[in-house]
Amino acid sequence: MATLAQLQAYRDTLLDARFSGVREIKDANGETVIYKSDNELARALAAVESEILQLQKPRANTIVFATSKGI
Repeated sequence: MATLAQLQAYRDTLLDARFSGVREIKDANGETVIYKSDNELARALAAVESEILQLQKPRANTIVFATSKGI
């Protein structure tokens, strides 16, 4: 799984590509990704944004038990 910093860097790369009109992106591994349309680029950006939100969401540190005597 990617770290928060990696996802934020990839998001910045996607934003730069989208606003500059470029459809080809080279990632940190040297792999090239070619997007067919702006919609596809927008979907990739939305997916990265949702992953970032998942990593930034605080984890629950309280557990609530609901018990009864069974009567």
